[in-house]
Order: sequence, then structure tokens, then C-alpha cells
Amino acid sequence: MIRLFVALELPETVRDRLAGLDGGVPGARWVNDDQLHLTLRFIGEVPENIGHDVDDALMSIRAPAFELELAGVGEFGGKNPRSLWAGIRPNPALLHLQKKIETALQRIGLEAETRKFSPHVTLARLRAAPQEKVVQFLTHYALFASGPSRVERFVLFSSHQGSGGSVYHAERFYPLEG
Repeated sequence: MIRLFVALELPETVRDRLAGLDGGVPGARWVNDDQLHLTLRFIGEVPENIGHDVDDALMSIRAPAFELELAGVGEFGGKNPRSLWAGIRPNPALLHLQKKIETALQRIGLEAETRKFSPHVTLARLRAAPQEKVVQFLTHYALFASGPSRVERFVLFSSHQGSGGSVYHAERFYPLEG
């Protein structure tokens, strides 16, 4: 079995900017800057042979390259926040690519993703973080923006449990057009 997901890598300059946001929230486990990414589709645990089908399906996708910009921060979990994230400025090309990936994966028999696509970059996972510290973080970085960066490929990643949490490995790169 192999645990897979499809994502966009972030340029080093953007990862460095995001790494500068960490701190100030007790109970936060910050994502290592080399592991920051934007998930397009979580696949989960699949047999190795299905991994080959996933690769074939992703190779067939044709979509244009585009500009991506991170903007703002937020949290998931409401009164019991469980993660902090950086948002993505609205982007039709990103949504187009994500829909193509979803369609390609359903064609090979994977179950449809039931959650609505909410593009974001997870910054930290929270455990019993004080609500007031989370609110302070959100307020302080509300106007965060990365500036635009060019997206010229998407990636199939595998995920393995390590001593410090999940470790991601790029299995295959898929170029975008233009």
C-alpha cells in the first residue's frame, strides 16, 4: 500500500515567507518549510498497482500554467481550532486544474472527493491552542500576501509517517502547458 496525494509545490521564496509566520501560538506544531504545499486532491492509501493507474491518469491531464498568489490566513475548527492555514487568492486556472485532476481520478475508479475544494496551505496543526492566541495570529497576519508566483507543474506525492510526523516524497512531476 502507498499513501498518495496530488499537490502544487511552493517556490522557495514563498515557503520562506510562510516559515516566517510560525510562532506565537502555544500548542501549534508548525509544518516544516520544505513540506509546505497546496493539496489539490488527497487520494489516501491505495495498492501499488492503483498508484500506477493514478500516474497514468495524471499524465493525461492538459492544463495551462498560471500565476498563484497566497493571501490571508485562517483556521479550521472554529471554537476548537485544529489547524492554521494561508489562503489562496481566487484563481480560475487553479480551480480548472483541480477539477481536471478530480475527473481523471474518478475515471480510474477512485471515489469522488466529498469535501468542497478549499485551496489553502496548512501552516500548523493545533492541539489545545488557546483561542486568544489563535485570534492574535489571525489578526496579526490578516493582510499576508506572497506576491504572484508561476505554477508550471503539479506533483504526485507519497506520504510516510516519520518520527516528527508525515514526510512527503515527490513521486512524479506533471508539466502544465505554456
